[in-house]
Amino acid sequence: MKLGARILKTGIAITMALTLATLLQLPSPAFAGIAAIFAVQPSIYKSYQTVIEQIQANIIGAVIAVLFGLFFGSNPFMVGLVAVIIISICLKLKLENTISIALVTAIAILEATGENFTFVAGSRFLTILLGVLSAFIVNLVFMPPKYEARLYYKISNITEEIIKWIRMSLRQASEYGTLKGDIDRIKDQLIKLDQLFLLYKEERTYSKAKIYPKSRKLVLYRQLITTTNRAFYTLRKLHRLENELHQTPIEFQEILIAELDVLLNHHEQALLKFAKKIKADKTSEILLKNTFHKENLVQTFLNYEKNCKDTSCFHNLLPLVASIIDYHDHLEHLNTLINSYQHFHKKENDLSITDEIET
Repeated sequence: MKLGARILKTGIAITMALTLATLLQLPSPAFAGIAAIFAVQPSIYKSYQTVIEQIQANIIGAVIAVLFGLFFGSNPFMVGLVAVIIISICLKLKLENTISIALVTAIAILEATGENFTFVAGSRFLTILLGVLSAFIVNLVFMPPKYEARLYYKISNITEEIIKWIRMSLRQASEYGTLKGDIDRIKDQLIKLDQLFLLYKEERTYSKAKIYPKSRKLVLYRQLITTTNRAFYTLRKLHRLENELHQTPIEFQEILIAELDVLLNHHEQALLKFAKKIKADKTSEILLKNTFHKENLVQTFLNYEKNCKDTSCFHNLLPLVASIIDYHDHLEHLNTLINSYQHFHKKENDLSITDEIET
């Protein structure tokens, strides 16, 4: 089992919170450790958002708990009532993610009964706040996430797997059940890829000189993901229409294989070009236009419709041909974006992807 960065940061945050609470002689330092667990986030921006929201939730939980503790005392019924009130307020203020820490604050305060209730309540509030701030500092300083490189490798790995299965499906070398299982798995990976893109999108750029290049990178990564999705959609169509495709004339099958091979080769080259492993220039766009014969593919397919006796097979294959053409159009746009970005942002194109990064 490999330890991820978030697991290590959680451990460091807990240690830091407990140590600081002990050094400051705050009561019940364990509450600082508990608060740190809730505050560790996958990105710096999310961590900043979490700190702001959790401070608000802490204040809400502390104020309500102190008021009820002073006027009504502390008993199981009151604790439950306070919990209901805090949850309602957090939901009203759209602080759903901070309900847990607000309840921890309230219970920690209401548990502190006695003559020095106000002092102990304030100390425990500060203890929990210390845990939240400790987690934020750890998120900020220790092992800041590099989502850009992870995003590239995720896109690259998924795309390579899709391309492999498309080539095998075209040559009738894939096993139906195995491919079906992998399609479901790839679908889940694409969902996670979108989540990773959102994390990268949330990363803030603090230098004005990098704001515009970052915006263009976001467009570029979005197109990389969209093109990968189009390739995946084509794979699903090939898999679902496997029997219908085998019933078509050999001429059409050969043209389909040839044209898709062109797209797959250019997709692989686009990833290499984005990684600056091959040169980015206009020739790749021209080559794609010259080697992919859209009109020939469509005309051959229409000729098959004229000669086939059962038009249902033609109608079933129509979405497959449409998906291939759509795949080509998005791939062509991707090539344009890569060439444009690397031409206008040579200095900012500093993505470090020479070393393998676990995704």
